[in-house]
Amino acid sequence: MLIGQGFDAHRFAPDRRLVLGGVEIPHEQGMLAHSDGDVLIHALCDALLGAAGLGDIGRHFPDTDAAYEGIDSRILLRRVMESLSERGLSVHNADMTLIAQRPRLAPYIPAMREVLAADLGCDPARVNVKATTMEQMGFTGRGEGIAASAVVLLTGAGA
Repeated sequence: MLIGQGFDAHRFAPDRRLVLGGVEIPHEQGMLAHSDGDVLIHALCDALLGAAGLGDIGRHFPDTDAAYEGIDSRILLRRVMESLSERGLSVHNADMTLIAQRPRLAPYIPAMREVLAADLGCDPARVNVKATTMEQMGFTGRGEGIAASAVVLLTGAGA
């Protein structure tokens, strides 16, 4: 068994879509990022890569590479999963937390779990997504952006 953890944060920006866990969420702003800014998937990718000892998302998909400009983060997640599969690794479970004062995310969590489970190749029951606020403290509490953390357990011949 291999355990990995990941974290990501982005600030809000106008004229951007808000995509979290592969699900588009109606909001007046999206995330400022080179890609689509999906902080949940970015944290998940870092956790997966970390568990496998493969560095981080920036090493594999640098924001200096025009090929990743505006890219759907689900594509990045699928590429990470291909790399893990080549090493005989699979996801046993994933637990993630979104940290945002706004918008309210609870209604979108079931869809996020389904989307992420499909990309991870596991049962949605093994994918947990939670949302919390920072009680108006820090950058997320002031509504300046969103952060996410993820923990994964990998199993397989490569573990």
